[in-house]
Amino acid sequence: MKITVLSGGVGGARFLRGLRAAAPDAQITAIVNVGDDMWLSGLRIAPDLDSIMYTLAGENDEQRGWGRVGESERVSAELRAYGVGWPWFTLGDLDIGTHLARTSMLRDGLTLAEATDRITSRWQLGVHLIPASNDEVETHVVTESGEMHFQEWWTRHRAALPALSFVHHGLADASPAPGVLEAISDADVVLIAPSNPVVSIGPILAFESIHAAVSSAARVVGVSPIIAGAVVRGMADACLTAIGVATDADAVALHYGPTLLDGWLVDETDAALAPTIEAAGITARAVPLWMRDPASSAQVAGDALRLAQDL
Repeated sequence: MKITVLSGGVGGARFLRGLRAAAPDAQITAIVNVGDDMWLSGLRIAPDLDSIMYTLAGENDEQRGWGRVGESERVSAELRAYGVGWPWFTLGDLDIGTHLARTSMLRDGLTLAEATDRITSRWQLGVHLIPASNDEVETHVVTESGEMHFQEWWTRHRAALPALSFVHHGLADASPAPGVLEAISDADVVLIAPSNPVVSIGPILAFESIHAAVSSAARVVGVSPIIAGAVVRGMADACLTAIGVATDADAVALHYGPTLLDGWLVDETDAALAPTIEAAGITARAVPLWMRDPASSAQVAGDALRLAQDL
């Protein structure tokens, strides 16, 4: 079985780890958000690619939910002493090693996808990671205080500044990375991970050709990142509010829409929302969605596959 997943962030990383366990014989490809990427202190940083890689490699910090386990932060302390970079955006020393490797490869002429293949070959991930694009397409947030990179809005301001809109700089001149459209069209199942719909999945679907490919895919099942009217992790509610979408499992399903989704998983506490989703032409199923550990993550991924098979 060929499975392609649109993914980003911690929720996407945990879902992919569960999917790998639920479908050990499948060929899994993850199309990963690059909207969070940026240049900082001379390094090309790709937060979602790295979070997913570290999680699948068993190298992530489970307590913080991001970064490498056993990190030190001596280099970031030195950069702050020199007044370089963002003092509120701390990179671990091991993580900086990844960014140095990526930057070196990019400057040697490799594309981001090629560099990602080189970097991920260090571990047996069981999932092929492809950045949504080799081009620099960065998400910025427009607020009353001005426009800023998503990472500044998210990390420095903790999404406390009301967002007026989200802008994907570079999108007009960008294209999907090689293999992205093929991974979607050739897949037996396309899954949308329980990632932030606006700033993790949104930048991927902002590519018209990717959106069209997913709309034409054989079976597309999404997993709600909203449980009982609240975000599972992070500040996705602030993002949804900015685009006029309620923080509810059915509202997010309708945001993606029946032209994109064939099926949608909601948590069992949101079972009452299923009729609204079904009325829109999307098959809904209520199951436990909390991904508290590898076993529960595998259960969620397995339920997504079972829904896809039943469509």
